[in-house]
Amino acid sequence: MPVFIFLKKGNQITVVEKADATEATRLKAQGYEQQFEEITAPNAAKALARFRDIKQDEESIQYGFSTGAAFFSLLAVLMFIISFFLQR
Repeated sequence: MPVFIFLKKGNQITVVEKADATEATRLKAQGYEQQFEEITAPNAAKALARFRDIKQDEESIQYGFSTGAAFFSLLAVLMFIISFFLQR
């Protein structure tokens, strides 16, 4: 199975076989940036679908960490206020 790389320019993502160095070089010259991920898949469409799944997972993890931290910070402040009034 071929290995695919991903090049991104703005919101546009292009899939290129890793073996096709000339196409990757041409796209980089047009301002595309190569992404870190490399995916082995039977075709470009399935590679792109897997890439999007990976990116959505990353976004949901980042969202979870940010909202979790905010929730526990507010919870700690609330517990501090309650304990302050109970000690009086």
